[in-house]
Parts: sequence; C-alpha cells; structure tokens
Amino acid sequence: MAQTSRAIIENDQYNTSSERHLHFFNKGETIPLMPQGIWQICQGLVRLSTLYSVGEEGLLGWGGPSMCFGSCFSHLQTYRANALSDVCLMWYTMIEIEASPKLAQELLPQLGRRFRQTEALLAIVGQRRVEDRLHQLLLLLKQEFGQPVTDGTRLSIRLTHQDIAGAICTTRVTVTRILGKLQQQGWLSRDKDRHLILKNEAFAYSSDLFGFVSNNNH
Repeated sequence: MAQTSRAIIENDQYNTSSERHLHFFNKGETIPLMPQGIWQICQGLVRLSTLYSVGEEGLLGWGGPSMCFGSCFSHLQTYRANALSDVCLMWYTMIEIEASPKLAQELLPQLGRRFRQTEALLAIVGQRRVEDRLHQLLLLLKQEFGQPVTDGTRLSIRLTHQDIAGAICTTRVTVTRILGKLQQQGWLSRDKDRHLILKNEAFAYSSDLFGFVSNNNH
C-alpha cells in the first residue's frame, strides 16, 4: 500500500546531510521539470500533459499522494505538470536515488503506479464506444482517487467536462450528454464542491480491462 502524505513528510530518511526541503505550489501553477531528478507528491493532485504542434494539449495522466513524476522518464519534447490543487512536493536528484538502494526501492512502486495508469489510459482510448471509454475512465479514477462516502465513492480529483473529453478522445458536448444521462439514471451525483460521486451499485466492480471480472452486465 502506498505511503500516506503524512508518512512521506514525517519519515524522509534519505538526505542525511541536511533537512530536505518541501516545495509548495498553488492550484493552477506550473511545476518546473528538470532532467536531473524526480518529484514525489506529498499532498495534492497534479496533471501531466504534453503540447501538440497544433497548440492542443494532450493528457498524459494524473498524480496523487506518493506518486512520482519527472521529465527524465519521457522522450516528449514538451512535458508539463500543473497543480490541480495546492500541492506539496519533495524533490529527489538522480544522484541521490542511484546512491541509495533503499530510496530507489521506496520510489520504484510509485513509479510503477504512474506507468500502470498510463497503460490503462492507452487501453481505455482504444475502445470503440465512447460510453465504454467514459465508464472505464470513471472506474480508473475511482481506483486511483476514490474516497468512500455514504452515497458511494467520491472522486477527490475534480475534472471539467473538457478534461474528461480530452482523456477519452471525444467532445465536451458528448461527455456532458453522457454524464447527464448517468446522473438521471442515478449512477452518479455531485457534492457541494462539484466532485463526482459514483454510486456503488453502478461502479461496484472493475472491468476485465483492469483484471477483474464483473458479475454484472453493463
């Protein structure tokens, strides 16, 4: 199980020469990326993206507490990280990681989470029906960022309809229509902060795409 953000902050043992500094970014800020190291998220949510030659932005994934990201793992010429909320990050240089097997062992599972998420997004956009792509994306977000609440599972990450449309290669209008239909059917709702809440009876299982077999038809 991934470390909690508090554990990351309180149990940093890898910089023995001086106290490691935490880096704070406000919601909406661009996080600087340098090839000499990686960021680990202590608190908050980060959106990773690239920029196409036509000026459009392409989604690469999202990062939550404990997850790692950095341009050193990408061949993309344009690699961006933006704070979706106020975030607290910890910076590790590649020299530190290479010098500490213990640190490398701690970070490896979190890097694996990022790569698995990217692989899942690629599999999702390969599905033909947009309804299936949206359903699978919501399941992935539930798995990555879900918080149990009375009515179901609340997604701690708040995405616009355009964000969702970009993730599943469709239009904002289409996403708005399908989400509206799901809300009318009682499959999802929103809380006072506009976060999606997925109903347990509709999203109680993961699909075959993520390695779990559903007992329901949808």
